[in-house]
Amino acid sequence: MADWSRQPYIPMNRRNHLSSSSSTSTNFSTKSHSPKSSNPHSNTSNKTTATNTHSENDWNDDFPTLAGTCPFMCPVEERVRRERLRDLAVFERLHGNPAKTSPTLAVKKFCRTISTRDTQASDVRPISVLEETLNYLMSLLHSSERPFEVVHDFLFDRTRSIRQDLSMQNVTGDQAIHMYERMVKFHIISHHHLHRSCGAPNIASISHLNMEQLMKALTALFNLYEVNRASNSTYKNEAEFRSFYLLLLMGSNNQGESLSLWLKRVPSVIIKSKEICFARRILRYFRLGNYKRFIHTTEDEASFLQYCIIEPYINELKTNLFSLLCNDDAKVRMLALSYVSYGGYKLQPYPLVRLSKLLMMKESDIESLCVDCGFEISTDAGSEKGLVSTKQSAICYLQSYRSCYDSYKIFAHSGNLERNMKDEAAMAAPLVPSTNDRR
Repeated sequence: MADWSRQPYIPMNRRNHLSSSSSTSTNFSTKSHSPKSSNPHSNTSNKTTATNTHSENDWNDDFPTLAGTCPFMCPVEERVRRERLRDLAVFERLHGNPAKTSPTLAVKKFCRTISTRDTQASDVRPISVLEETLNYLMSLLHSSERPFEVVHDFLFDRTRSIRQDLSMQNVTGDQAIHMYERMVKFHIISHHHLHRSCGAPNIASISHLNMEQLMKALTALFNLYEVNRASNSTYKNEAEFRSFYLLLLMGSNNQGESLSLWLKRVPSVIIKSKEICFARRILRYFRLGNYKRFIHTTEDEASFLQYCIIEPYINELKTNLFSLLCNDDAKVRMLALSYVSYGGYKLQPYPLVRLSKLLMMKESDIESLCVDCGFEISTDAGSEKGLVSTKQSAICYLQSYRSCYDSYKIFAHSGNLERNMKDEAAMAAPLVPSTNDRR
């Protein structure tokens, strides 16, 4: 799994933010995040240059800012070229013809590197066209005519192209924030669907790339929040989107800057929001192994998008607990060790040789099992190894086993957690800008 512990933004003022291309910080910034390795989702155009290139997350003041004039979802020149090369996705083909498309079907592809100086204004879409393009793409998200992997592959590439056009024009206003929020939602819902398609070929690499772009989109979104922030103001959806980052830390090795330092950069009103408080409790319960509260809190408080991030960890817990509680041999053996440890003579360890015969296991396996359960093994020189009688460790084990059983009962009796989640289709709907978006 990728390391999601990198920091999602570096607070800065608008002028410094927009000229951050020279930054050498190791934290997340708006500097180019072009992948070093080949991305199977990306479709590289012939229009590339060796220097002064833009990625989808790169804002730069050093070159003249473009003002896009392309009135279509795909520039005419690119559309004609791709028709000639028969380079059309299934959603772009007119009546299924791989060599024919139309302005209402073709969508501009992502170009890995592109120069602002060498790009014509007619090749870049203005903000109004980008919004219409994103509306069209999101309408395909729940298409049932194609496998989700095919839908995701198309939207993955074309949303990157939208981000690239936004950055090339230095669009940083409220419209850009709403578009980035919707693209983050797309990647989270994709994470949910791809996790459920774990048996499909190449799904692991696709999921990794999707998560990578999710973090990049969050990076840009958090920077936009900071760039546009007025005194003591926050955006309507900011708390929820920042909570996504905290929930993603469950799969992190937590290398780099600590969570406490990241939280210091977040406005206090966001820290106190119910979304952030929920995410912090979930993260704490998960790291402490308090799975009962982890599951109950998720069931009671998680939004649909939050659940999409948490679901893989719930399923992993369910599988592990089910294996533990349904393996009768392991259960009997562990309980037997607990009773021996609890009821044995304090000054005379119970020989592992005898335990091996009683439980019909190899002596080395008995020793490993004792260590895994937290029981003490005598290692005195000149004497055989034995299970030391310690009532406290036996009680701790029994409590731990009981906790596992209680957690598993939650799965057995609470039903599908998703029954309480919002309808998926609602998540694909546009985030409509309100007249008073800041609060």
